[in-house]
Amino acid sequence: MADDSMAVLDSVRKAIEDGDGDFLREAVHLLAQGVMEAEVTELTGVPKGERAPDRRLTSRNGYRDRRWDTRAGTIELSIPRVRDGSYFPSLLEPRRRAERALLAVVQEAYVLGVSTRRVDELVQSLGITGISRSEVSRICAALDAEVATFRNRPLAEAYPYVYFDATYLKVREAGRVVSMAALVATGVAMSGERRILGLELSPGNDEGSAWPSFIRSLVGRGLHGVRLVISDDHAGLVKAIREQLLGSGWQRCRVHFSRNAQDLVPRSARSMIASAVRAIFEQPDEAAAHEQLGHIAEGLQARFPAVAKLLLDAETDLLAHFTFPETHRRQIRSTNPLERLNKEIKRRTAVVGIFPSRASVIRLVGMILAEQDDEWQDGRRYFRPETMTAIDAVVEGKEASPALLMAS
Repeated sequence: MADDSMAVLDSVRKAIEDGDGDFLREAVHLLAQGVMEAEVTELTGVPKGERAPDRRLTSRNGYRDRRWDTRAGTIELSIPRVRDGSYFPSLLEPRRRAERALLAVVQEAYVLGVSTRRVDELVQSLGITGISRSEVSRICAALDAEVATFRNRPLAEAYPYVYFDATYLKVREAGRVVSMAALVATGVAMSGERRILGLELSPGNDEGSAWPSFIRSLVGRGLHGVRLVISDDHAGLVKAIREQLLGSGWQRCRVHFSRNAQDLVPRSARSMIASAVRAIFEQPDEAAAHEQLGHIAEGLQARFPAVAKLLLDAETDLLAHFTFPETHRRQIRSTNPLERLNKEIKRRTAVVGIFPSRASVIRLVGMILAEQDDEWQDGRRYFRPETMTAIDAVVEGKEASPALLMAS
């Protein structure tokens, strides 16, 4: 701790001696880095570079970059990471960026005269009735630049698992309120970390044609190494996956499939159908799962032939996850992880109700996703890194599944 403090003070003295015009910003940057290094030293139990296995609680694991807006200007921080557990600097305020984006959306709705009663109440409580259109435009432009940087960043790492889903929001356009789909992609990198990969907005009636261009944009930013895509059977999505993510398999979300199957039977039989589908996924291996699915389809043929046909037609895609490491299967057989993220988007956008423009949707949802991406990097890994290296070994050690063959 003492060495860290001396290094910071020496750097500050040097900045003063050199007459650096950006001294204040540099001083804040050095002090912030010093605080973070001290906090991580306390978390790991030993100073950086020191070998003391008997006192070490966890290990450092490199750094990640993050911009920090301060009164002295925007500062580029290098936030230390730890191998086990999580670390978030005490000097940063989590979720502050999304709050700024929400405020900007409320302000935009107010100055454009399209705010709802819910937004009007927020305007009064926040005391922003005197804000001008030019000020709102300036605020929105700054936020839009941040979101654009996040959405267009290169995807340098390989992402063996990629999830796609959509959530639907109301937007005011051409004097009407319309439903639009926010397309979201997340992935799990070879490091075992979850990341937000992309966001796109599409009119609700044009979602099918939006998926191909969305996936194309991800590939253009560098998306590679995809081994399995997990999603619902969205219109246009599966075709786009098979055409643009060559060599990847497709796992049809078991939760959405179960709902699709239940929609084909009377309400009184839905619980039975849900249990039958669940029994397929509880099998210990791929062979047992295929056998169980066949038995269930045969048993349903007489009473519910439509469900039996649905099961048999979807068999390959439902069981694609069985060709991947057993420790991953529960998390890669459905889009539940992304569903939880979509619920958070819904919860944090509910205060707006109806967005005043498409740009305002991208602004707020983009900031929410950027903050979630930060939280995932600061938290525990989704999968242990050593299990990620087993993905190709498992697939190559068995006969390639039909899903992989169809996609390639």
